[in-house]
This record gives sequence, structure tokens and C-alpha cells, in this order.
Amino acid sequence: MMNRPDYIEKISKFINVPIIKILTGIRRCGKSTIFEMVQNELKSKSIDNSHIITRNYTNIEFSGITAKEMIADIKKDIVDKNKYYIFLDELQEISGWEKVVNQLMENENVDIYVTGSNSKLMSSEIATYLSGRYVSIPIYTLSFREYSMFNQGNSLSTEELLEQYIKLGGFPLIAANNLDEHTSYQVVRDIYHAIVTNDILNRHRLNKQDLFDRVIRFILDNMGKTFSANAIVKFLRSEHRSLSVETVYNYLRWLEQAFIIHKCQRYDVIGKAILKTQEKYYLGDVSLKYGLMGYNATMLTSVIENIVYLELRRRGYDVFIGKKQTKEIDFIAQKQNEKVYIQVCVSLPADSSRETDNLLEIKDNYPKYLITRDKLSVGNINGIQVIHLADFLLKDKLV
Repeated sequence: MMNRPDYIEKISKFINVPIIKILTGIRRCGKSTIFEMVQNELKSKSIDNSHIITRNYTNIEFSGITAKEMIADIKKDIVDKNKYYIFLDELQEISGWEKVVNQLMENENVDIYVTGSNSKLMSSEIATYLSGRYVSIPIYTLSFREYSMFNQGNSLSTEELLEQYIKLGGFPLIAANNLDEHTSYQVVRDIYHAIVTNDILNRHRLNKQDLFDRVIRFILDNMGKTFSANAIVKFLRSEHRSLSVETVYNYLRWLEQAFIIHKCQRYDVIGKAILKTQEKYYLGDVSLKYGLMGYNATMLTSVIENIVYLELRRRGYDVFIGKKQTKEIDFIAQKQNEKVYIQVCVSLPADSSRETDNLLEIKDNYPKYLITRDKLSVGNINGIQVIHLADFLLKDKLV
């Protein structure tokens, strides 16, 4: 089992803190494995295995379990007053699970960890019921740093690993088993169809899968471009298909809840306000695009943008598209007192001002990066750090 130390560090800060730790992320991103890592961390602190309770609610033995049955099953393993560490994996299908964990927190000496593959775990109803007694820890597919760790045993150069990462993405199953391109995309398609079937079609009783699939195709075709629900409706109308704006919004929301896509809103640099229209959408892993559409080098710009977006999210940044009058900045990333401005390009054009002018017009002193695949162009242009994609992804700190 390959370690993912960044997540262990994040979670370890909350061990024995009396709040519920909720890990959310796309299916097969490694949440269950991270659970095992946390349990190993506890055992290294001399926590007896008998005081670590684990349940995986995807197992058939728990099919159709009620909240009442769930709490009875857990409580039968609590036999003394010492602290118990409870790990509940993929419990989003159990109606009333939040009441169970809340009751356990109130009545037992427990430290609770929860995973789910649907952001409805973080819905307003749950947040209200848990009364602020939880912390959300998003889990993503492998970063390039983690992917490189998974591939330490081979002889590939950093550039070759990056090329592989761009094509195959970061699902741990693929990296850990060194799968070839054809097999990797087959695995990605299977993951995607399992998510769509379990988290969208069945959950929402969707009976227009052909239209849903066409919306997905539009999103994949326009990854990294701003568009609206109205734009999707107009596109479908041009194909003689009919779908309401409200239904498109539902589809987008369900895809977000299943972590297949992430919405990136626009931010007005001058007005310092988040804009509510013309968002961009990025995928939960870039392999979803190639797995569903096949590999095509012409997609590289949007794929690199997607990789950078996810890396910023992994590092805890809120990420926006920058809008400055008629110009656009690929990303503005913010957390606490940090801010980073980023442009992304596959290679730096002869007239580099096309990529740098937007950044140079911003007069504050926060770091500005131009990220490229072009190793020959790295350096500094009037204070803008021109950095190779691999170096950016492996960089310890951005600020």
C-alpha cells in the first residue's frame, strides 16, 4: 500500500478532536485506502485493533440496512469505556446515517471518520443536523507528486512520467498496477459508468439517458471554456433535441455532487466580486476525457488547465477564472492571506506578450506564474515566473 502523506498529515491534526471527519471524493480516488493509512497511524500510537471499528457499506451484507440497524451493529462492538475509533466507508446510501454518527458522538467515547462518493454528504440538512460538529476533507485522485511516488520502481524520466500522467490521469488503481493505455481507459470508463449508474441514473430515476450523455459530451468538448446552461440548451436544439434549462442545471448539479465535474466561477478582478454566469467546468480526473473520447493531442491545452486546476484544489486553494474587463486570467487561486495568478499554455509563442500581458496588468505583489510544457522557455519575464508544468506540480510551495 503506497502512502499518501499529505492526506495523513491533514487528517492526523483532527485525531481525537471531537468532530466527525468526513472524507469526500470521486469513486476510486483512494478514500478507503486512506482510511487504512489512518488506522495504521492509530496502531503506531498503540491503539489496540479491538478499538478500531470499520464498516464498508458497499458490502452486500449491509445492503438495505436502516439507520436503526446501523447503530445497533456498531454499538455491539463497543464493550468498554475506552475510546473507539470508528471508520464508516461509503455510507451515503443509508438514510439517516447523520443521526447515527451524531448519537454516537453524544453518547459514546468515540472518534468518527466517514467517507462518501457524493457531496450530498455535505448538504445543508446534514450540516444543520451535525451542528458544526464535522470537518470536510476533500480527497482527489493522485497528484503528480504522488503519481511519481507510485512509479518509483521504473526507469522513466520526470518528463516521461509527466507524459504518462497527462494521458492516464491519477486514479490510484491505474498507477499502482502500471496499466497500459488501452486497459487504463477501459478502467476509467468502468469507473465513470459505475458513478453515473449508482450516483445519478438510479438515484434520480433518470429516464432520458441519451440526453444526459449528450450533455456530458458537450461538457467534455468544452472543458476549460466558459459556457452556460442556456448554451447547452441551444446546442441541443441545433441537434433537434429538447431539454429545459432547469433540467440542464439539474444534470450539472448531479455531476458535481458525484465529483465527475468541478465548477470554476469567474472573479471580477476590478470589482472584486464572484460572477454568477459563464462558469468553466473541469473534470474530477483528466483521464475521464481521454477514457470517454479517446486520446487526442489537440486536447492538450484544456487537459493541462484541468491538471493545474486540480493541483490548486489539492493544495487547499479556492480557484476562480480571473476577469479583467475584456481579458481573462486562467486562474486566480486564494486561501487565507495567499493569492496566486496563473496562465497556462502548452508552449510559449514567439510573442510572449499574448500570455503575459494579462498578468502584467495586475499591479499587486502576489506571485504570478506562466505554466508551460516548453522547457526551453522557463525563466522570468518582468516578474512573472515561467515554469515547466512538472516543476510547478512538484513545487513544495507556491507562495
